[in-house]
Amino acid sequence: MAVELAADRAIFLADFGVTATYAPTFGPEKSITVIFDNEYLDVDVGGSVAFATQQPKILARDGDITGMKEGDVITVANVDYTIRVVMPDGTGMTEIMLEKDPWHT
Repeated sequence: MAVELAADRAIFLADFGVTATYAPTFGPEKSITVIFDNEYLDVDVGGSVAFATQQPKILARDGDITGMKEGDVITVANVDYTIRVVMPDGTGMTEIMLEKDPWHT
């Protein structure tokens, strides 16, 4: 589903979003609304035992994450995550891959 207008993106986040706290390396913390997903992925490690891992990620409006970079920290549902990959999709939204942060939890 394409989210075409800024108003559409705001409605989408209002309906499905959660509040996250973004802590940039430099600058003040701020609260933003994101879509949080923490799906399990199958990992083939070459053996006969199945293995799965989680891949946490968020979806946010471009305007809410200006200056966000890899290595910054974001807190979702009282869990700290390190930002690993920031991927704007060209529609005004950005997908951000996260890693659970053992140093900030």
